[in-house]
Amino acid sequence: MKILDSNKKNFYKDLDKIINKRKTIDKSTLRIVEKIISRVRRNEDKALIYYEKKFNSNTKIVSSKKEISRAIKLLDPKIKRAIDETCKRVRDWHLKQKPKDIFYKDKLNNKFYYKNKSIGSVACYVPGNLPSTLIMCATPAIIAGVKRIVLCTPSLNGKLNSAVYYAASKLGIKEFYNLGGASAIAALAMGTPKVKAVDKIVGPGSKWVALAKKKVFLEGLCGIEAANMGPSEILCIADSSSDPEIIASSCIAQNEHSSDSMSILLTKDKKLIKKVQLSIIEQMKDLPRKKIAGSSFKKNSLFIYVSNDKTIISIVNHIAPEHIEISTKNYKKYLKSNIIAGSVCIGPYSSMALSDYGPTQHSLPTHSSAKFSSGLSVKDFLIQTSYNELSKKGVAKLGKSGYLMSNFENLVGHSRSIKKKMEKQ
Repeated sequence: MKILDSNKKNFYKDLDKIINKRKTIDKSTLRIVEKIISRVRRNEDKALIYYEKKFNSNTKIVSSKKEISRAIKLLDPKIKRAIDETCKRVRDWHLKQKPKDIFYKDKLNNKFYYKNKSIGSVACYVPGNLPSTLIMCATPAIIAGVKRIVLCTPSLNGKLNSAVYYAASKLGIKEFYNLGGASAIAALAMGTPKVKAVDKIVGPGSKWVALAKKKVFLEGLCGIEAANMGPSEILCIADSSSDPEIIASSCIAQNEHSSDSMSILLTKDKKLIKKVQLSIIEQMKDLPRKKIAGSSFKKNSLFIYVSNDKTIISIVNHIAPEHIEISTKNYKKYLKSNIIAGSVCIGPYSSMALSDYGPTQHSLPTHSSAKFSSGLSVKDFLIQTSYNELSKKGVAKLGKSGYLMSNFENLVGHSRSIKKKMEKQ
């Protein structure tokens, strides 16, 4: 676990070395992803089965209704109730996000429309045993009116994920693929005899999944989220009043996601850093995902000493993390600044780990992409189309400036087209 002092001369240079390391696409990962996509393009379902056997001990791309029903029956009723409650909370929140169509008519009787239409088909990629991720991805798509929603999730040691499939049944999803990793993304984007292609793929994943999504998007095969949704991150702002055990638990909760996750502590209290370090070591002793979290702490985690609040805000906005927890005594003072992050948990009782289960979104921007994008929402599943309906007077009036502008830009075809509309009787 690295410790940095913001007062040191090369602080931001040292900080960037650490945080940018996770953003860099190493050549070996790129080669692997390109090879997988190429193999799926050539061999289709044979390639999918090859990678499923290799990584997930799975031999079936599609399971029967009986197999799915059998898996769901094995799920603990208490977990079913928790999923039911999460579905309701997340739906209630996202229902408030649906945008309205826009209609405008000016004095010349020109009419301008802005209509929202749902995307035709969406695949929700759900890594591991995460029914909450399916709820977060599928719910806004359902509210947007997407007709075809697909679940794509890897099996667990060859077995179906009971909780994920139960969540799918609650959400009304009827199309499923037992696939994981970059090969799953390739199949969903290009289509195979057994996998029907989709218009957009959403959902978090490993660095291989994130890179595969970028590749298929750049090839124009399908859409993905605007945000960079890679391995998870948290930044904790704490002071002498903060409980070191709680801060440590928040860092551990984030780092147990994957060895590429990141946790950062920002504090003006040097003593707190040591206390949090000791608490992490103690709490990690019996953690089932100790090896994963330990690797993440070693590679990516940071403890930063900061001398003043202005510098704290500066560092926060420089990093623009996925999650922030503010656990200081006077936490409201930080809210007066324009904090850049995917999600902010405020005060001693707000928990990043709990926010993963709603009602707010947990598919959030990582790798500083919160600077230009937001978490998944209903708008991500809508196409917004503009309409122009000009009157005879309207085109005569607006055409004058359009004619002059197009001539100035040396777009003679534009100016001639505008003129012909203006001359139409």
